[in-house]
Amino acid sequence: MKIILTRPIEDAAPLAEKLRRLGHLPMITPLLEIVARPNVLIPPKSYQAICLTSANAVRVLTDIDAIQHIPLIAVGQQSEQMAIDKGFAEVSAHGGDVVKLHDFLVSHLNSNSGPLLYLSGSETSGDMQGLLQNSGFEVDRIITYDAVKSSLVEFSAEIEKADAVLLYSPRTAKLWAAEIETWKLTEAASRIKHICLSANVAANLPQSWPRAIAATPTEAALLALLD
Repeated sequence: MKIILTRPIEDAAPLAEKLRRLGHLPMITPLLEIVARPNVLIPPKSYQAICLTSANAVRVLTDIDAIQHIPLIAVGQQSEQMAIDKGFAEVSAHGGDVVKLHDFLVSHLNSNSGPLLYLSGSETSGDMQGLLQNSGFEVDRIITYDAVKSSLVEFSAEIEKADAVLLYSPRTAKLWAAEIETWKLTEAASRIKHICLSANVAANLPQSWPRAIAATPTEAALLALLD
């Protein structure tokens, strides 16, 4: 299959290799560019844990010496692996989405044991900080990057030829739909299979567009829909 990858290049490149090994033809057409924020400062507090909902939130960090010993709890496998690759000492993944990660943190941590450090981008798919604060935790949200919108106009020809597109987030799905309309690619999109990580992602697409939703919000479940 000819598959469009809308993820930022940092995420799309390894995914493209995986798809090639599966016999597919990936086409990288990023909708977002990851831009690290300069001079990110993390308060020198005794955090009991770090929570992470985006691999890019730690990917862009240049100095983790002061926090790499703190247990880090990630939302999924990609963010977990990135934290491991960056050198965090104690890393685990739980939940698969913001709400389930929140539920895990609330059931396994004590709000009286110290504040939480939440590393994120400027835009997120859910209000992790708000959920945790409503559950009684002190939370410092530190924004480490911005995901800046890119245009699909230069990829119009590839989109016309595609069989499927992988969509990982509600924001990406919303941007995809807007770009398709802007560049008058609706006819092509109505033929493409939209493979979505979750129902929340699919909800940002026109109802008439073909779609499939992963059984669980994991990349493995998403790619299983290509079989």
